[in-house]
Amino acid sequence: MVEKNLDFRSDTVTLPTPEMREAAANALLGDDVEQEDPTVNELERLAAEMLGKEAGLFVTSGTQGNAVSVLAHTQRGDEIILEARSHIYMNEVGGLAVVGGLMPRTIPGELGWIRPEDIEAALRPPNIHYPITTLLCVENTHNAAGGIALTPEQMKSDWAVAKRHDMAVHIDGARIFNAAVALGVDVKELARYGDSVQFCLSKGLSAPVGSVVVGDEEFIEKARKYRKMFGGGMRQAGIIAAPGIVALKTMVDRLAEDHENARLLAEGLRRIKGMKILNPVMTNMVYIDVSGLGWTGQQWADACAKIGWRSRGRTTTIRLCTHYGIEREDIEAFLEGIGKLVPKR
Repeated sequence: MVEKNLDFRSDTVTLPTPEMREAAANALLGDDVEQEDPTVNELERLAAEMLGKEAGLFVTSGTQGNAVSVLAHTQRGDEIILEARSHIYMNEVGGLAVVGGLMPRTIPGELGWIRPEDIEAALRPPNIHYPITTLLCVENTHNAAGGIALTPEQMKSDWAVAKRHDMAVHIDGARIFNAAVALGVDVKELARYGDSVQFCLSKGLSAPVGSVVVGDEEFIEKARKYRKMFGGGMRQAGIIAAPGIVALKTMVDRLAEDHENARLLAEGLRRIKGMKILNPVMTNMVYIDVSGLGWTGQQWADACAKIGWRSRGRTTTIRLCTHYGIEREDIEAFLEGIGKLVPKR
C-alpha cells in the first residue's frame, strides 16, 4: 500500500518505501571516508554500472554533486557554458562563482536544449583577455523548461561541439531516469554524452537522501577530494545508501506512472476555463498559470489546501510535480475537487 503524500510542490517530498526502511535498518556499515562502508561501495558500483561509467561517488545532495563535478573539471578563472535557466546557474546559491571562482556563460535554450550552433557562437577565440572555456553543463531532464527530456540525438550534438573544442561535459541528471523512461531508452544512452553525470536518489526514485556522481576513476578521485572539502565525507553512510540501492533496483520503471499521472493532471486542468498549461508534459511536471482564473498564486495554494493538497503559490506560475505517493485516483479526486472551487467564468 502506497503511503499517501498529496503534495504537488516537488518530487523531493517522496517518502521511502517499506523496503527502503528495512534496508536502512539492516545495512552493513563501515567508515566511508576510508571507503570501507560496504553498502556505500555497492551503491557506487551499481550506479556506475547502470550509467555505463567506471566509478561512482555518493554525495549528500544534487547541489553537492554538481559542485564537486564542476570543480573536478575546471580551474579557478575558467568559463563554463550553461543553459540560461539551468539549475546549476539559477538555484545553487552561486556556488560555481563563490566556491569555484568560475565565470558562467549562459545561453537560452529551446525547451532546455542548447543548440550546437549556439554553443559554437558563444565560444571565444584564443586571446589573452579572455577566460578559457573548459566545461559544458547540460541538464536532463530540464526542470525550468517543464521537465523536458533531452534526446540522445540532442545530447550527442552538444557533446560533439564540446569535444571539438577540448571541453568536458557534465550532465546535471537529477532526473535522468525520468528522461530515460520518458524516451524509452537505456539511461546509458543519455549518460554516454557526459564525462560526468550527477543524479538524485531522493526525487522520483524516492530514497530519503542523497545523489550519486559517476564518471571515470580519475575524475571520481578528484570529486571525492572536493566532497571531503565541502564536509561531505560521511562515516557509516550505508544507513542512507541502502535505500538508494533499493531505489535503483525497484523504483526506476515505476516513474512511468508519475508521467502518466502528470498527463492526466494536465488534461484535466486544461478543461478548466482560464487555466493555462505552460509546458509540453513529457515527464512528471506540469507548469500552470492561474492568472486567467483571477487568482493569485496564494489563492491557488489555499484552494488546494481546502481539498487536502499542498502546492506552491509564490506567483501565478506554478509547478506541479507528480511522484510516488500520488496515484491515479488521487489525481482524479483532485481534479474533481479543484473544479468545484475555481471561479465560474
